[in-house]
Amino acid sequence: MGIDPGTTVMGYGILRVLDNKPSMEAMGVMQLEKYGDHYLKLAKIYARVVGLIEEYLPDELAIEAPFYGKNVQSMLKLGRAQGVAMAAAISRDVPIFEYAPLKIKMAITGNGRAAKEQVAYMLQKILNIPDENMLPQLDATDGLAAALCHFYQSDIGRGEKPYKSWKDYISRNPDKIKR
Repeated sequence: MGIDPGTTVMGYGILRVLDNKPSMEAMGVMQLEKYGDHYLKLAKIYARVVGLIEEYLPDELAIEAPFYGKNVQSMLKLGRAQGVAMAAAISRDVPIFEYAPLKIKMAITGNGRAAKEQVAYMLQKILNIPDENMLPQLDATDGLAAALCHFYQSDIGRGEKPYKSWKDYISRNPDKIKR
């Protein structure tokens, strides 16, 4: 599951991975501008993320890390939205992975400075998403991009079998163990 946090619009995407092949299960946005109270927005984010987790039962959550901007108030609000989404995942024992926006864009398009439209276009091509399933809100594809970026970074995405235990990790990575 991937999330693009925000207090105006929160985007999310769910990937299904079968036989090491990702496909889009769902994506969407949560429109929050109608709520005037910032704390009510945070409560709505928490409830929606918990609802998504309970509906789709994701193994992991990939979330876009806040980028550094000039507006301190915007950064604070974005950080709170991210924190609430993370708290929802923690409350359901879902491991969390953070990715910088540049890292996500690089993973999807090969260009860390790609426009949101380029990210959406590449996701559509990579995941074979029909035109009618694409949403006009690019926050949705940003959430899906976080999930796909995480898939690419994971052992499964690199074509490796998950580790069964620490002993399995050590036996498959002897060069990484200091003796």
